[in-house]
Amino acid sequence: MKIRRFSATAFAAALLIPGLAACNGDATTSGASSTPSASGSVAPSATASSSAAKQALLDSTNAIREGNFKFTMTGAGSTAEGQVHEPSQSADMRMTIGDPSSDLMMKLDLIHAKPDSWVKLELGGTAATQIPGVKNLNTGKYHHLDQNRIKGNRALGFDFEKLDPAGSAVLTQGITEVRQTGEGTYEGTVDVSKAAEAGSLDPAVITALGAQAQSVPFTAKVDTQGRLSEMVLKIPAAGQNAAQDLKITYTDYGNAAAAQKPPADQVVEAPAELYNLFN
Repeated sequence: MKIRRFSATAFAAALLIPGLAACNGDATTSGASSTPSASGSVAPSATASSSAAKQALLDSTNAIREGNFKFTMTGAGSTAEGQVHEPSQSADMRMTIGDPSSDLMMKLDLIHAKPDSWVKLELGGTAATQIPGVKNLNTGKYHHLDQNRIKGNRALGFDFEKLDPAGSAVLTQGITEVRQTGEGTYEGTVDVSKAAEAGSLDPAVITALGAQAQSVPFTAKVDTQGRLSEMVLKIPAAGQNAAQDLKITYTDYGNAAAAQKPPADQVVEAPAELYNLFN
């Protein structure tokens, strides 16, 4: 049995919202279209508003790139919360996928303090007993991870060259239409087919969406300084996947703390079964 990483769709949902503060009014915006006047010419104010709104969203991701923030993610039956603290080259994240009544429930407590990483697992549900070596995984201790074996692994690894787990810069570049709905609030559509490398959207979900992937509705919020504070992607139903809202929030810009390494007596080396589970 192999476990898919935490739903990227959920992660991407909140991220797109970044710096909308620069926008004004209710004007509808779209990089690919503009509002025609009665004579058929393009209305300059609509075009200007469109450009300003998208630029505000693009700019709102700048603070995320500084790597000092807390975040939450919810969607697809999964939740996550954590923080990134680039000054200390550390990050931590706690995830829950499913619940005790599910066939499989998994909790992960991940800690990254460069150059080391640790994960504590809790596996439950009726299918947990079918996982090879589950007793070696449900130890209640942190498993020290071999960096060579988790390099490029989206579930266990963390790239300090790409500080935002959701890849909001890539997502905001995919926005196809956006309008301001209030002070610091926006809504529009995004082409998630262009965001497969963002690290937040599961490529399998994008494929299942087909043509719908080119116009996924989203809402976004920015704080008073124009920084992304929330984004919700409204993923439509596709294939066997039900419609779902995927939400991400950002808080405490500049006030995250260094991740705390687990006590030595609570650490064991990760067994082969752990790497196999996430491959």
